[in-house]
Amino acid sequence: MKINEIGKDKKPLQKEHLLKLQQHAWIEATIDELQAGMEQGMLTSEQLVQLYLGRIQTHDQQGVMLHSIVELNPDAVSDAAALDQERKLQGPRGVMHGIPVLLKDNIYTADRTRTSAGSWLLSDFYASKDALLVSKLREAGAVILGKTNMTEWAAFMSRQMPHGFSARGGQTLNPYGPGTIPIGGSSSGSAAAVAANLTSVAIGTETSGSIICPSSFNAIVGIKPTTGLVSCDGLILASLTQDTAGPMARTVRDAAIVLGVMVGGGLADPEWENHDYTQYLNREGLGGFTIGVVMDDYAKLDSSKQQLLNQAVADLRELGALVVEVPSIHSPDLQWTFEVVLQQFKWNMDALLAALPTSYPVHSLKELIAYNEQQADKAMLFGQDVLIDSEKTNLTPEEYLKAMEKDTYLARKIGVDQAMEVHQLDVLLFPETSGYRVAAKSGYPILSVPAGFVANSPMGIHLLGKAYSEPVLLRVAYEFEQATMHRVPPVL
Repeated sequence: MKINEIGKDKKPLQKEHLLKLQQHAWIEATIDELQAGMEQGMLTSEQLVQLYLGRIQTHDQQGVMLHSIVELNPDAVSDAAALDQERKLQGPRGVMHGIPVLLKDNIYTADRTRTSAGSWLLSDFYASKDALLVSKLREAGAVILGKTNMTEWAAFMSRQMPHGFSARGGQTLNPYGPGTIPIGGSSSGSAAAVAANLTSVAIGTETSGSIICPSSFNAIVGIKPTTGLVSCDGLILASLTQDTAGPMARTVRDAAIVLGVMVGGGLADPEWENHDYTQYLNREGLGGFTIGVVMDDYAKLDSSKQQLLNQAVADLRELGALVVEVPSIHSPDLQWTFEVVLQQFKWNMDALLAALPTSYPVHSLKELIAYNEQQADKAMLFGQDVLIDSEKTNLTPEEYLKAMEKDTYLARKIGVDQAMEVHQLDVLLFPETSGYRVAAKSGYPILSVPAGFVANSPMGIHLLGKAYSEPVLLRVAYEFEQATMHRVPPVL
């Protein structure tokens, strides 16, 4: 079934969906519940957008001031109204019809919102086209609500820069404990906005942990897909080989719906385009699944977090899964290389900046570093050591290919592949914010799902599999989510 056909079979609307909306609990409503309300005339997309805009004003721009959103789409209300009219005349395009979506600030949109990657330099930059994933969202009927704050240049600005900070958007705060609980990686604005019910769903991007970590810290579901499954066309990239966009949502099903819309146009097999990932979500138990817990990462946790992970393992076993211990997937005598990503970042930045109009004062990474020094009070509050290191990186073709080969060998052959083969695994399970590095270097998918709270701080478990194993990860995550229901909204 194609993603735009989901919801067109006219199945009876679930009574619990309508009851939830009748009780005015729309802020935690799922995509299915919102669709049910719109189909029954209890809610319109225009009203839904207005509700989110009011909540954004109350909690993001005032009140606790989460600073999760850097800009709202001035056409969001009119876009939603047009989709409401289309629904009346032609029916919905599919399950995403009229659903508001926020985008990370490094994703191009050909509308009246800017794309800056959090930088001061690009704070007034308007893209000339939509990213391909944005085109797919619009075609599916989604409403682009605005752009979310991010760690500037996807955390490639400075090692001293806090997660969630940018010169353009300031510091994003975690809604579960503003100023006290970590926010996570560079897609922090998307995570905080979803967690705080400022949108239905959001899109993040990940080089290494930028979707998974903030999802874990914000009690939401985040998916870093197999590299190449989602097109990177129209993204401001950090890495040519690691970057990907992925959905961030409050439920596994919502994330699966959005993933199905986004897929296509990348390097993946075309069979995955318009794929319905919701077909893998059922409650048949996990009998026949073998899950490996990576123990060296487990050993790094404090006792309270180990206890939470122990409970997650017990819940998975209760669902029928065979859970085994995997000592490690890392070779202690070999280290990851960072030079590959620094080299790629330099190439990407030089290409991006060279294409800027002549009116811009910067057209290379070297010129950006000089520009930041001149605008230090606005553009360089935490230094720019990563930018400088990237500019200095100059690998020869032979050095670059050798480093790439080493990374792939470590992450795949003697990392994930070997562990899964030796232990006959379907899924690897990592605690809290681990596992993302091997997922980044291997290009394999990883998913974060809420697993509970430790001292009021959310914690997720991360599920990792081989290339294009998203159906397996979603199945396991959905069973775990539905059996435990750890997602609890923050009190703002």
